[in-house]
Amino acid sequence: MSDTAQRLLRLLSLLQTPRDWSGPELAERLGVTPRTVRNDVERLRGLGYPVRGIRGVTGGYRLGPGAEVPPLLLDDDEAVAVAVGLRVGATQGAVTGLEEAALRALTKLEQMLPSRLRRRVHGLRASLAPLPQPGPLVDADTLTTIAAAVRDHERLRFDYTGHDGSAALREAEPHRLAHGRGRWYLVGWDVARSDWRTFRVDRMRLRTPNGPRFTPREHPGGDLVGHVATGLATATWRCRARVTVRAPAQHVRDRLPPGVPVEPLGEDACVAEVGSDTPHMLACHLGLLDADFEVTGPPELVARIGVLAERYRRAVPEQAADQPSRRAPAEGAAVRKTGGRQPFAS
Repeated sequence: MSDTAQRLLRLLSLLQTPRDWSGPELAERLGVTPRTVRNDVERLRGLGYPVRGIRGVTGGYRLGPGAEVPPLLLDDDEAVAVAVGLRVGATQGAVTGLEEAALRALTKLEQMLPSRLRRRVHGLRASLAPLPQPGPLVDADTLTTIAAAVRDHERLRFDYTGHDGSAALREAEPHRLAHGRGRWYLVGWDVARSDWRTFRVDRMRLRTPNGPRFTPREHPGGDLVGHVATGLATATWRCRARVTVRAPAQHVRDRLPPGVPVEPLGEDACVAEVGSDTPHMLACHLGLLDADFEVTGPPELVARIGVLAERYRRAVPEQAADQPSRRAPAEGAAVRKTGGRQPFAS
């Protein structure tokens, strides 16, 4: 490779760093004169790289977006990361229309990789066991439209289908896209309800054009990521309950999905805002907390816990129940009724 070609590749690598470079800085890094830097910048522009000039006392350069996709320089770790990401996107993506494009890009990239990196990529690929995507697919154009509205601070107008199948026109200030549990979500400020909401993207049908621009607002808790996590953990619950658990808060948090609210009540008790699709599923999940707990409602959950308690009693023969256990009994191995409440312990 000629000295000029090597210098151009080195210059391109520097410009791909997300920062502004002055002419003297680049000249010092490359060991050439500022005039050579200017000539090399013109060569890169001729090859299709959008190198922007920065006005100022010393001047400078920045690599910006262009009309076409020019060659891209990647270091070893970046190349491996892109290859693995493309492989996962091609086999386990949740966005329609991207699987074939991801495979084409992966084929081109692997053809260009040196043997040492190709072995790393193949080793990682062989060790991956992608599971079927459980969630609904989302159109790529919908995601890019939402992402552009987030970037440009433009309101979105869309028809939204709720959990009960009802449809309504909604307007929101979009703030973040999130992906979790096989689904895409949009967190934003619902204009009509004057509150934060989390929307499932697969249930959105965007209307055009977008609404007016808005000034991004701060989340009242200061933790938008935590708000999204809580929304993803609780948004689809059909059966909800406020449960007092006779265990430290951290013990309970470790056994619940991230984002489920748990409020300490001293060192050995807490209150958890739990939920699930059905009273039966919630009753089963509560048993996995491995601690005593008290449930006062809803009535269908209390009734279901009673059914499970009787079923567990019948599962153990009376003679076995009367024999002393070699191990200490689990905490609260009984159900008791007091004052209209029905505490249940696993």
